[in-house]
Amino acid sequence: MSILGRDLAMDLGAASTRIYLKRKGIVLDEPSAVMCDDRTGKVIRYGAEAAAPEAGGRTCWPVRDGLPADAELARRMIRHFLRKVHWHPYARPRVVMALPGDSTPIDRAALRDIAYESDARTVHLVPHALAAGLGSGLTLTDRTGYMVIDIGTDAARIAVLSGESVVATGSVPYGGRAVNRAIARYVEHEHGLQLDDAEAESAKRRAGGDDAEIVVTARDPDTGGEHELVLPVGRIFEAARQPVDSIARTAMETVERCPAELAADLGERGAVLVGGGALLRGLGHRLREALCMPVRRAERPLEAVALGLGRCVDELGLIGRIRGGRP
Repeated sequence: MSILGRDLAMDLGAASTRIYLKRKGIVLDEPSAVMCDDRTGKVIRYGAEAAAPEAGGRTCWPVRDGLPADAELARRMIRHFLRKVHWHPYARPRVVMALPGDSTPIDRAALRDIAYESDARTVHLVPHALAAGLGSGLTLTDRTGYMVIDIGTDAARIAVLSGESVVATGSVPYGGRAVNRAIARYVEHEHGLQLDDAEAESAKRRAGGDDAEIVVTARDPDTGGEHELVLPVGRIFEAARQPVDSIARTAMETVERCPAELAADLGERGAVLVGGGALLRGLGHRLREALCMPVRRAERPLEAVALGLGRCVDELGLIGRIRGGRP
């Protein structure tokens, strides 16, 4: 391998970071976590090791809404992941990253600077919604309209795409974490028990499967004892209805801001769901009812953005055609 390193794409998410290596596919998928020593504050672990509950120390999550929330920790985490992929301390690859649609020029500069400081040789920024669309298999080269609904950890972002550009966007501060909190509140209200974040996330993901019921492990707040509960999947979806309804309303408002001809395309072509929140059962049905259009879940919703960025790595000419995706 050249000392410069292979071209790669990095999907920097609040919950997970994924790296797509040219001609290799996704080679890294780890929590966007950094662990610091409680006493000295020194960074001692990254990624999966930092997120492990038995690891000890203070776990930090330095990314929020696809952007660095703690610049120093994010820089160190990105550098660690890049070196883990390349196995060479002096590799300086070209990197393609996703840029959230509501980011500011300051956000763009900060993201680019952190990538350079993490040993990137060149940085290309691609609109997040376009990366999600490409990774979902949408054909973006024509002028027809498509909608992407990305339900991330902290927020849901809605975008209408046409001709390799973003036509209209909307966002709501309800993402996968809000759904998890809603599930935890339901368990506490109905059973007087508490679900931790990891168990609520697991319940949400398993509720997207084929089983009518799932089993969760909850804790008694008085005794600390653990109890297994059997939860109907239908009740889990009902518990999450408030954040889901907010996403549906924002999606409808986004459609209303589109030109009439694109709105007609959406009625035929519909929307695609990506992100961890897309795994919740019943979400697609609720959005179909609200939007009066087809709604489907991407084949690989968690990896859609990384796969779309990977397409840009495999075909760098795509970046030049995507409006707003200037290096």
